[in-house]
Amino acid sequence: MIYTTEVQHMCPVAKGAKHEPAPIPEEGKWVHAKKIEDISGFTHGVGWCAPQQGACKLTLNVKNGIIEEALIETIGCSGMTHSAAMAAEILQGKTILEALNTDLVCDAINTAMRELFLQIVYGRTQSAFSDNGLSVGAGLEDLGKGLRSQVGTMYGTKEKGVRYLEMTEGYVTDLALDENDTVIGYKYVSLGKMTDFIKKGDDPNTAWEKAKGQYGRIEDAVKFIDPRKE
Repeated sequence: MIYTTEVQHMCPVAKGAKHEPAPIPEEGKWVHAKKIEDISGFTHGVGWCAPQQGACKLTLNVKNGIIEEALIETIGCSGMTHSAAMAAEILQGKTILEALNTDLVCDAINTAMRELFLQIVYGRTQSAFSDNGLSVGAGLEDLGKGLRSQVGTMYGTKEKGVRYLEMTEGYVTDLALDENDTVIGYKYVSLGKMTDFIKKGDDPNTAWEKAKGQYGRIEDAVKFIDPRKE
């Protein structure tokens, strides 16, 4: 340690009360976090790239400073999906500080990492008041049984109105309209379920029919339109 001449000539003054860092809630405990291994938590962070063309939702499960589980969900940018594949390999096994200072290739994923880091080190986690936190694997619960991200895609113009393209339930095939051309429901196909049916041996047409569903006042519809073509 090098001290300047000014500091060397100062007389020592004893330190008074020792002020601990503010305790943060972590997995059912109050923790005075001083080291990386003091940090535990399960939470999410959302990031965006410089042109804000795409966004990333990053979910990490941190135990004693180490990332045990990582879930990366992206939307809006094709290159970001490939960056997410790299990030999924890079993140697990790193400390939370290593991850913060690792180039995760995509601006949106890097930004999500920054936002998530702030939540974790300040104790604003989903598992803050859960004894022992959430089990490794909890990140998959956000995806549901089919292990697919929940995605909604809607489009609208002043001239032609709204088009529902994708709902949490699946790919929208038809919009149900009433006599005033107002949307009163929709039909959809769950692409995840359809794929599972095909994997189990169903032919594609059978799987398509089995994966269909509908929502709303379908029986009251005057007409149906394909939201992608009509």
